[in-house]
Amino acid sequence: MYRVRLWSVRHSRQLEWIYGTFNPLLVKLLRGTVKLFGTRLDKPITKVEAVAKGFFFDCKMCGDCALSKTGMSCPMNCPKTIRNGPCGGVRENGHCEVKPEMRCVWVAAWDGASRMKGGDAIKSVNFAVDNRGKGTSSWLKMAREELGHD
Repeated sequence: MYRVRLWSVRHSRQLEWIYGTFNPLLVKLLRGTVKLFGTRLDKPITKVEAVAKGFFFDCKMCGDCALSKTGMSCPMNCPKTIRNGPCGGVRENGHCEVKPEMRCVWVAAWDGASRMKGGDAIKSVNFAVDNRGKGTSSWLKMAREELGHD
């Protein structure tokens, strides 16, 4: 998974295009699904999201996805789960102080964001994750927010 995660950062520009192209369609489809089925399909939809994003981004299913802002590098892969930038422990080689064999997710995030058209989004503050959303679908969250549901 780690290699695929790094591949995703290197190809963040292409993934940004895919996201920008298909996300509106996905959210529209999910809005219709939510209207028709309520919460009955939440588990299978969440499972599909977990598998897809788990493969490409080593997603931790926090329920508040920031990939489009963080250069396709999931900040939840940080051992300290820091969501708003690197800690003071990034080594000179760009690796993590906690897991020295791993590239800092924020070093990767800045690299990925630099390749993206919307890469400046990384400069906006990501608030701490609300752990009540852990294991839930950020796709469904977006669809429900657009419908005005919680």
